[in-house]
Amino acid sequence: MRKKISSSHSPERRHFLKSSAAVVGGSAVLSSLPMSWAFANGALETTSAKLGFIALTDAAPLFVADEKGFFAKHGMTDVEVLKQSSWGTTRDNLVLGSQRNGIDGAHILTPMPYLIASGAMTPNNIPVPMSILARLNLNGQCISVGDEYADLKVGLDTREFAQALAEKRSGGSEVSAAMTFPGGTHDMWIRYWMAAGGIDPNRDISTITIPPAQMVANMRVGSMDTFCVCEPWNQQLINQGIGYTANTTGELWNDHPEKAFAMRSDYVEAHPNATKALLMAIMEAQMWCEDPANHEEMAQICSRRRWIHAPYADLIDRIQGNFDYGTGRVVENHPHMMRYWDKHASYPFKSHDLWFLTENKRWGYLPQDFDSAALIEQVNREDLWREAAHALGVASADIPDSTSRGVETLFDGKVFDPENPQAYLDSLEIKALA
Repeated sequence: MRKKISSSHSPERRHFLKSSAAVVGGSAVLSSLPMSWAFANGALETTSAKLGFIALTDAAPLFVADEKGFFAKHGMTDVEVLKQSSWGTTRDNLVLGSQRNGIDGAHILTPMPYLIASGAMTPNNIPVPMSILARLNLNGQCISVGDEYADLKVGLDTREFAQALAEKRSGGSEVSAAMTFPGGTHDMWIRYWMAAGGIDPNRDISTITIPPAQMVANMRVGSMDTFCVCEPWNQQLINQGIGYTANTTGELWNDHPEKAFAMRSDYVEAHPNATKALLMAIMEAQMWCEDPANHEEMAQICSRRRWIHAPYADLIDRIQGNFDYGTGRVVENHPHMMRYWDKHASYPFKSHDLWFLTENKRWGYLPQDFDSAALIEQVNREDLWREAAHALGVASADIPDSTSRGVETLFDGKVFDPENPQAYLDSLEIKALA
């Protein structure tokens, strides 16, 4: 029987970690270490791991950790970074685990480890314990609209778009909005955006699931009117003259959390030193990705066949923070560009996980009486992130003082207070369970 990871990390241990982190000096850009921390503090239990990814630019820390030797630097010399065809495939391979030809961990939509650990989105609803070890990025997703609506120049406000969709539907045509996984981040962003303008995503439009790499092809043949996904697919849509960017999701929620690095909890429990070595390698890769001096090389790495396999021209501009929306609007050095390390991008705030679970209740993926706080204590391993940060010599300014980022305000003025998620849920006019 698999032993369940304890959700109780003692106050004394938390205090020690926090105090240790506070006295770490030096720059966030790390000097090379003489030996892996994992070897200095106990032998690695294994040097291997199988990690999944989807072909998106927010998986870049995994690509970079492999290509630039960060995994090997920390003794993890047998890491396989394996492309997955969809988020459903990622889920299925995590359920299998590497012992059954699946994977041990993944670049993943932040809510997915919770949907897997709760059994809400697993075969036969069987829970598979998962551990979130880091956030991989903030911001960086986009909502795109087809050229059929070019005259509207749809942006944050969806009210005119709602009228256009209603007219199309009344004429007997199907209207669809695409996301990448039910209950995932893209599902949450496009639902929030539509609902804020009066479009009920459960009644006024078909909300469908499409793998990220298939978004552009499906828009080309008219399978959807709008979609939400990460890059490079929004930029590719523009470059191919098929649609335009309505907004980048940081405009919906400034510096919102996005993807996570998560692993099966049985791997974490059986291989604690190897887990920390993987985490440290990914954190170093996140710092590398954040540095503007590395963005051209990062785009080249992402473009390679083994990773995203997309033209460099579809990648470079938005990696550098330059956004041509395809409507005549151009924003250089975008304030909502993707962040990999700055602004505490890597730290997995528990308050952010609570927002995603609350939104999953909003849309009926989780029951209203679901105990979000208890599952967050089990799944979110920010304590391991702090240990890895301390071992790396991360500057104290880059280590948050709290597991909560506090009150968050979204673009429509709605306020999420992690101390009172029910008040936020009650404030939302459109939801599946009224």
